Amino acid sequence: MKYKLDHGSHSVYSLQYHLIQVVKYRREIFDDPAIVDYLKQRVREISETFEVSVINQECDKDHIHILFRSKPVLDITRYINALKTNTSREIRRNFPQVEKKLWKKTFWSPSYFLATTGEVTLDILKQYVENQGEK
Repeated sequence: MKYKLDHGSHSVYSLQYHLIQVVKYRREIFDDPAIVDYLKQRVREISETFEVSVINQECDKDHIHILFRSKPVLDITRYINALKTNTSREIRRNFPQVEKKLWKKTFWSPSYFLATTGEVTLDILKQYVENQGEK
């Protein structure tokens, strides 16, 4: 079993996540490539300040998917709130036309989807653990 491993001073880890953030009431904000490019740029910049590595990100018209790697010490809630607050503020400032599409000036939905991802399937990992100690 091969992992792409990260290293800390006293740890070895592989932490990857899939985040989906939706615009409030699924308003189609990301229909302009300039807004999408700006959002992706801001996500990368904010992620750097949290020492998060963005693996990939893509938008549909009303949501964004972000795959990222992090250290075990990441405060994920703080990171996600920073993404939401900063991108909302900066997109509104740089693209004032989005205000017409928003519901009551609310940009992001308060909820989000977050899942851990692995480099192997859960079934393979279970089999690996079950076979420990066997030759």
